[in-house]
Amino acid sequence: MQYVVLQVILKEKFIGTGSGNLTELENVINTQAAKGYRLHTISTASSGSKGMLGGDRIQATLVFEKL
Repeated sequence: MQYVVLQVILKEKFIGTGSGNLTELENVINTQAAKGYRLHTISTASSGSKGMLGGDRIQATLVFEKL
């Protein structure tokens, strides 16, 4: 089997909760699906705020397997 591992950095909203760029994550998943891969595993790690005007960052690691 073939696998692809990708990392996506998600920026949390400065005010409130929830990711400000889930569309980017969705695009990565759909791009790999179009290439014949399916999402096998996803894990996340939080890295805290990167400045006064930025929210927290979440690093998502995605593992895709070839169908």
